[in-house]
Amino acid sequence: MASDYYAVLGVQRTATPEEIKKAYRKLARQLHPDVNDAPDASDRFKEVTTAYEVLSDPQKRQMFDRGGDPLSSGGGRGGGPGGFNFDDIMDAFFGQSQQRGPRSRVQRGQDALLRVEVELAEAVYGVTRELKVDTAVVCDVCAGRGSDDGAPPAPCGTCHGQGAIQHVQRSLLGDIRTARPCPTCHGFGSVITDPCRSCDGEGRVRARRSLTLPIPPGVDHGTRVQLSGEGEVGPGGGRPGDLYVEIRVRRHPVYTRAGDHLECQVTLPMTAAALGTTLDIPALRGDLEGESDAPPVTVDVEPGTQSGDVVSVRGEGAPRLRGAGSGDLRVTVVVETPTDLDDAQRALLQQLAATRHEDQPEARLGSTPRSVFGRIKDAFR
Repeated sequence: MASDYYAVLGVQRTATPEEIKKAYRKLARQLHPDVNDAPDASDRFKEVTTAYEVLSDPQKRQMFDRGGDPLSSGGGRGGGPGGFNFDDIMDAFFGQSQQRGPRSRVQRGQDALLRVEVELAEAVYGVTRELKVDTAVVCDVCAGRGSDDGAPPAPCGTCHGQGAIQHVQRSLLGDIRTARPCPTCHGFGSVITDPCRSCDGEGRVRARRSLTLPIPPGVDHGTRVQLSGEGEVGPGGGRPGDLYVEIRVRRHPVYTRAGDHLECQVTLPMTAAALGTTLDIPALRGDLEGESDAPPVTVDVEPGTQSGDVVSVRGEGAPRLRGAGSGDLRVTVVVETPTDLDDAQRALLQQLAATRHEDQPEARLGSTPRSVFGRIKDAFR
């Protein structure tokens, strides 16, 4: 009488095929002689393999449940007692079944990547570009069929349409079956007897084509724009992949980008920073083709502005790529100290310093306020 195969795998008699397969995978990983050097590992591995051979086959399992021994007549799956399929061991170690049967000639194409340089204004406000791309396209001679005469592929005479050749190897564990792609049809299960002369049976050729790229407002350096279905056509004229266009933004002489904000720097004379002023800064939008007459951006500089202060203009930055609204324009003010004073200008500044009690100023380190003694001195003055 055969062993209790359910007990060997550690499952109930009502176990589902998936539970049986899961139990076998677990035990096979533990007991395989390549990973387990215990003296009885080889015998136990062979035992669980035999149990799985019976319980994974509905007919053999039914015979065993009725009290018979499905292996007594030599009807094992490997062509003899103790035979097994090597794919089941691969399942146990890699957790998934290997692809079986012929593979399709028609496959999805690969994605493609293209890099495009744009000006800062084009990235901020959006632009449309006409591109030339070199990708695989459907062969216009055979329309993707791969055959010169349009005839469908014929079944492979070597593998008889299976796409693989079975090999049986004797071992101490029994007969081990392995499957290798058919060398004649390369795993397709069929052969093209009269390949297309244009694409050599691939169903696709490389060609240059034109396409329109809409670059949305608000993209930044490194942003990728996806064009669905504009990538490489797959083998056999299969569905094309996607085209990804990576945006590269050229450096601007005035403006820089900080997220959704635009930044620039202006230099003001000392008197303008002290008294306050209004500036008109050329708009970045004016760099776009056809918008050179765009109105400037007005920046209000408050009286007493210090060098390094930042004045923000709401809504004059880059549109948000995801979401509503725009960032700000941030203007950094640099106060310029005059260096070429004449006698009259120097006298006026000396008079101003005297009226502000700054003719002998007290130095301050960093941003620390004036000392208590300095404020008392000012009070006595």
